[in-house]
Amino acid sequence: MMEIFDREVIREGYLRQLREGKDDTGTIKVVTGMRRCGKSTLLRQFMGELATSGIDGDRILYLNFESEGLQDLSDYREVTDILRRSLDKKKRTYVFLDEVQRIAGWEKNVNALAADYDADVYVTGSNAYLLSSELATYLSGRYVEVRMLPLSFKEYLVINPVSNEKSLDKRFEDYLMYGAIPLIRPDANSPEYIRGLLEGIYNTVLVKDVAARTNIRDIEGVKRISRYLLSNVGNLTNTLSISKASRLSHATVKSYVGSLENAYLFYRADRFDVKGKRMLEGNEKYYASDTGIRNMMLGWSHGMDVGRLVENVVYLELIRRGYQVVVGCYKDWEIDFTASRMGDVEYYQVAQSIMDPSTAEREMRSLDAVGDNYPKTILSMDRVKVDPGKGVRHVNVIDWLLEGGQY
Repeated sequence: MMEIFDREVIREGYLRQLREGKDDTGTIKVVTGMRRCGKSTLLRQFMGELATSGIDGDRILYLNFESEGLQDLSDYREVTDILRRSLDKKKRTYVFLDEVQRIAGWEKNVNALAADYDADVYVTGSNAYLLSSELATYLSGRYVEVRMLPLSFKEYLVINPVSNEKSLDKRFEDYLMYGAIPLIRPDANSPEYIRGLLEGIYNTVLVKDVAARTNIRDIEGVKRISRYLLSNVGNLTNTLSISKASRLSHATVKSYVGSLENAYLFYRADRFDVKGKRMLEGNEKYYASDTGIRNMMLGWSHGMDVGRLVENVVYLELIRRGYQVVVGCYKDWEIDFTASRMGDVEYYQVAQSIMDPSTAEREMRSLDAVGDNYPKTILSMDRVKVDPGKGVRHVNVIDWLLEGGQY
C-alpha cells in the first residue's frame, strides 16, 4: 500500500508552460485553479528542476501564504519586509508566491519584484479574481496564465494504476465516482473518509474563495445554487431558472454563480450557433471541476448518473487539451461540444452507450445536420465499436482519454 503514496504525478503539460516562461522576467507566470488540484505540487516540481539544473538554493524563494509560518501575514507590507531580507538585487532570483490572494495588496509586491529586482516571478491563486483589475492595473498585461485542472484520467492512472484487483474499466469507474483531486486515493481510503476529504475541500472553497472574497454572508444560499448546478450538470440552464428554483433574486443568483465560477468549482459552456457563427445568450451549460465533489454533494448513489459524469469528464478533457469549448446549436439540433483550437474545429457527441439503434440515430442526427467537413466524433462507454457512417467516428471514451501525448 505504501507504494501508492510514493507515486507522484509529473504534470508535464503544465511544467512545459512554466519552462517556456523561465527567465522571462518581464512576464509574471500565474497558475490558477481550484484548491487541491495540484498547484503547490507543480511549483515544487518546477523548483526541483531549477535546483537540478544548478541554480543555488539561495536564488529560489518559496512563500506559501497558507503554511503555518506565514498564516498570520495579511498585508503586502509584511511581505515586502520578507522580500527585502531574502533577495539579493545582484542575483537572478526565482520567486514563488503560493496562494497569494490571501495578502491584501499582493499585486504591489509583484510589481515591486518586477521593477526593483532581477526576479523571475511565479504566483498561484485559487480564485479568478486574481486576474481581475488588481493585477491588470499593476502589470498592464505583463503576465501569462497557466490554467490548472485536477488530474486527467491518464495522470490519474499514474498514482492509481491498473492492477489484478482493479481493471482499466474499474479505474475509470473510480475516476467518475471519486473524482480527480490528487490526494483522493480510492485504494487507500474508505468511501466515508474520501467523503470527508471532499467535503472539507468543498467547504473551504465556499468559505475562503467564494464567501470571504466577495463578502457573501449567505453561505446556505450559495450552497443551494451550487447544489442546483451540480444536479444539472450537462443540462441547459440559465440564471432565471435558477432564481425560480432557489427563490433568490435574479441579481443574487448571477452574483453567486459568478463567484462559484471564479472559485473554479464550475466551468460554463456557452451556446454557439454553428450556422450563424455567433454566440447565443441564455441557456448555457455548467460543468463541475471535479466529479467527486459533485457526487459527494448529491450523494454517491444519486450523483452517479454515468452519462452526465462522462460528459463532464469529456468537457474538462477538451479544456485540458487547449480547446475553446461551446455547446453547438444547428437549427433545432444540439451538438454536445464544438471544440476549436488554433483555427481547427471538432464536433463531439457524448453518450453512455449507442448500442441501441435509436440512440445511435439520435446522436448522429445532430452531427449529420452540420454540413462542413470538420472531424465529428461520438464518444461512449461501449467497447464494441459502431460505424455511424458519413465520416463520423465512434470511439470508446476511455481510449479517447488515453490517446495522444502530453498537453
